[in-house]
Amino acid sequence: MADPRLRQITIKTGVVKRLAKEKISYEKEATQQRKRIDRLKTEGADDHVLRKEEECYQESLMMVPDCQRRLVKAFTELDEYLKNELELNETKEYLAAFAVLSEAKEQMENSL
Repeated sequence: MADPRLRQITIKTGVVKRLAKEKISYEKEATQQRKRIDRLKTEGADDHVLRKEEECYQESLMMVPDCQRRLVKAFTELDEYLKNELELNETKEYLAAFAVLSEAKEQMENSL
């Protein structure tokens, strides 16, 4: 991997992959937190506990749009970079980046 362009593709691909995982993680956490709050309400939990759980839930929800915004930015950067480096389209890094873009595009469309 002597070509610095391939290194850039690898780095940008890793960023998109990480942000997509992070978004999924926050969405999953928010869903689990919501279920926990509902369960605590049915069990008649203390108001203080419910407020703290609700706080955690709200924090998780706030992170999803932030992750979405960062994912869209990283996606756009990688997409533009790949369009400018078409002569590398036979390399494994380019093909891997293209596959990650496809997965990320699907992830960007699916939101809470």
